[in-house]
Amino acid sequence: MNQLNPGLPRNWQKNFYIFLTGQFLSGITSMIVQYSIIWYLTMQTKSATILSIATILGMLPMVLLSPFIGGLIDRTNKKALLIITDAVVAFFAVILSIAGSLNSTFPLWLVFVSLFMRSLAQTFQNPTIQSAMPAMVAPDKITQSNGQFGMIQSANMIIAPALGAFLFSIVPIQYLILLDVIGFIFGAGMILLVKIPDNSGQNVEKTHPVTDAIYGFKLLRNKKGLWAITMIGAFFTLLFMPVGSMYPLMTVNYFHGTVAQAGIVEVIWSVGMLVGGAFIGMAKSWNDRIKPMFLGFIAVGVFIAASAILPSTNVGFWIFVGLNALAGFSAPFINTMMMAMIQESFAPESLGRVMGVLNSVISIAGPVGLVLAGPLGDQIGVQNLFLIGGIGAILGGLMLIFIKNARNYDQNLKATQSLNKDVELSETK
Repeated sequence: MNQLNPGLPRNWQKNFYIFLTGQFLSGITSMIVQYSIIWYLTMQTKSATILSIATILGMLPMVLLSPFIGGLIDRTNKKALLIITDAVVAFFAVILSIAGSLNSTFPLWLVFVSLFMRSLAQTFQNPTIQSAMPAMVAPDKITQSNGQFGMIQSANMIIAPALGAFLFSIVPIQYLILLDVIGFIFGAGMILLVKIPDNSGQNVEKTHPVTDAIYGFKLLRNKKGLWAITMIGAFFTLLFMPVGSMYPLMTVNYFHGTVAQAGIVEVIWSVGMLVGGAFIGMAKSWNDRIKPMFLGFIAVGVFIAASAILPSTNVGFWIFVGLNALAGFSAPFINTMMMAMIQESFAPESLGRVMGVLNSVISIAGPVGLVLAGPLGDQIGVQNLFLIGGIGAILGGLMLIFIKNARNYDQNLKATQSLNKDVELSETK
């Protein structure tokens, strides 16, 4: 057992890799279905407003519920919670599939409900995974393990668009959606094989969800540097979220492409993320994680903004693909570094509540940006939303450096960890 993490399984590496395998199998089927639904809406409506509404509905559970579910996550068996939320996704996939089989097209309202329920499940799944990981890996491997988990997510995003585009062209979508059921069977089966140390109820009193949210908010707010980084993340989300939801429309409307080409863009972005995540995962340590975060913001901003000024030709499309490979490589340096710092800043038994508040604060900016971006994209052209998003990323990077508390946060965190480690080791002697 590790002295700094007494609940860590002795064979934690094997245990963690089984967990990653389960997340890969569950994630890839879910993402194929997700892409299929978005491509269906894109080809049926070709409207930035419809895509914005779909994205907003898909985000609402995270925005509204994240602050209040942290205490539940901290007090609930995380293995059971992951299985139940996967089951919810599979159930609504069956409902949508049946509706699509009985009609020539999906009722738009039911598509929106399905996206809402998928997001509801993700609202529980993401902070559950994030709060479980520190208890599953050695303390000095948290950043590396986050990089490896990012690689799994990137691998899903590489395979899912390409496989999804192929399946979308040959399999009726009402049957394609049932992949969620297969993903649930594989994912739940792998989770049952995994040991996730159960911190539920450990030093956590049963309180009202609002009390949990306030507690998580205070914990996050009291770390001024991390709070500043969170606000920068919210600003970035406000301007960049519309870009993420408009990729299919950028390909189909601006470059006059096909679903297959939209899949290529998603694949190339994800290949870049996989390489970036692999680079982070192979590194033994990072002395100051704020610096690669800053470079990630700037690089993503430059490459995305450059996409907005490309000609709407076939050559322009392939340059767009290349720019997205570079932007994809840069993106993990933002997300992975931030997540590792958060996980190292709070005790496992309170991390769920902090993650709930954090996800809500950052995500709440997304619907605000999307409400404006949908009609704006229909008026000024979807390519100009990429310019706005790129500028937002660059500004986020500049704020990260110019706000002192944010710039120095990781160095101060490492100094505190080193001091605590010395105290703990002296107490064991």
